[in-house]
Amino acid sequence: MRLKLSLVTAIGVALIAAQAPAMAQDLSKIRYLAANCANCHGTDGNSVGGMVSLAGYDRATFIKNMNAFRSGERPATLMHQIAKGYSDQQIADLAAYFSAQKKK
Repeated sequence: MRLKLSLVTAIGVALIAAQAPAMAQDLSKIRYLAANCANCHGTDGNSVGGMVSLAGYDRATFIKNMNAFRSGERPATLMHQIAKGYSDQQIADLAAYFSAQKKK
């Protein structure tokens, strides 16, 4: 029984370790996408004023708003064009990234 448990644990650790480089690469890609938002919404989504802070923003609300910008349903000056440049997956990744950022 102990041998089975040790084997299962070793396999689990190996699988997690194998995924670590891919996860780091994905985070780099998401940070690169999020850097585009920093011009208006501040570093890591913490706006210095005038624009909505995205740090700590609810994932579902972020996705809903980005889709509304893409469709033209939500009024905006620039966000319509910006939102159209992202895929559904990229929007979901950005939503996860900004929701995890600490609001300052």
